[in-house]
Amino acid sequence: MPAPVHLDPRLLRAFVTVAEELHFTRAAARLYVAQQALSRDVRRLERELGAELFVRSTRQVALTADGERLLPYARRALQAQDDLLAAAGQARALLVDLNSPGLSTGSLVLDRARRLAPELELMARYESGLTHAAAELLAGRLDASFGRVAGLAPALRTGLDHQPVRYEAMALVLAEDHPLAASPAVPLAALAGETVYAGAGNPRTPEWTDLAHRLFAGRDIEVAPPMPLAVGVEEFRRVVGRAGHPVLAVTGFPAMPGTVVRPLVEPVPLSPVSLVWRRGLAHPALTALRRAAALVAAEEGWLERPDGGWLPAADLAVMSGA
Repeated sequence: MPAPVHLDPRLLRAFVTVAEELHFTRAAARLYVAQQALSRDVRRLERELGAELFVRSTRQVALTADGERLLPYARRALQAQDDLLAAAGQARALLVDLNSPGLSTGSLVLDRARRLAPELELMARYESGLTHAAAELLAGRLDASFGRVAGLAPALRTGLDHQPVRYEAMALVLAEDHPLAASPAVPLAALAGETVYAGAGNPRTPEWTDLAHRLFAGRDIEVAPPMPLAVGVEEFRRVVGRAGHPVLAVTGFPAMPGTVVRPLVEPVPLSPVSLVWRRGLAHPALTALRRAAALVAAEEGWLERPDGGWLPAADLAVMSGA
C-alpha cells in the first residue's frame, strides 16, 4: 500500500467499525451515519491507500489481506486520537447504562469512575435490562452496561466483552401485609406454593426471568405470567400491587411505599453482575470505569461468594472466566 500524506481519522473510524461489524448497516448505525455515506468513506480510504480493504458480496463482508494488516494500526491511531482529545478535555461522553434508577451496583461504580477521571464525561442511561442494553451496545448507541452475561443470547455475547463486578444477593419485595413480610429473611422453602413476579414477558429483561426459572425449578415456586409493562416506580408499584405477587429483586432494590425488601436465604441466591461493553471499544472513560469497578468490588468484597450461595453453573463459568 503506498503511504498517503494525510489520512482523515473519520475514514479510519469508518474502516475499523466496518471491520468489527463486517456489516455496513450495523456499522452505519454505530456511527450514526447513513449507510451510503459510510460506504463512500470506506471507498475513499481505499482510493487513498491504493488497496482494497474489504471483499463485498450480497451475503457477506470480509477483510482482505491488506485490510487485516491495516486494522491493528488503524485501531492504535484512533486510540491515540482519543487519548489526545481526552488530554485536551474533548473526549466524547461515555454512555453508561445503570439498568434502573436506584440500583446500587452500577451507580457506585459510576460515581467512583467520575472521581477517578473528573476531566472525562460519563453519562448515565437507564435501559432496564441487559438484553435490551446489549443490542444498544452493539449498535453503538451505548458504551457500557451492567448485568448477567450468561443470560444473553450467544449472538449478543460474541460482540461483547465483560468484567465480573459483583455477586449480588437476591431478595423479595413484599407488600407490608404479606405473611412473609414479618420475617427478617425469607427461606426459599417458605415460598413453596407461591407465585413470584420476575419480569416474564418483558423483552428487555429475559436474562432475569431465566435466572428466576433456574432458581425456582424443583422448589414448587411459580414465575408469575406476563403483566402490562410498567414504566416508572409508581406504575410498577401499582401494576405489581394489583396482582399481589411477591417480586424477585436484589437486596439493594430501592424501597417503594407500602412494601418491604427481605433477603432470600437457605440457600442465598446470587445475581451475577458484570460490567459489559462492546468488543474493541477504546475510550479513556471506559478505562476509568473498569478501574473503578475493580476497586469498588475489592473494597466491598463483591466477588466473594457467601458459603452456601446459589448460582447456576453457567453463570459461575462466565464469572470465573472459564
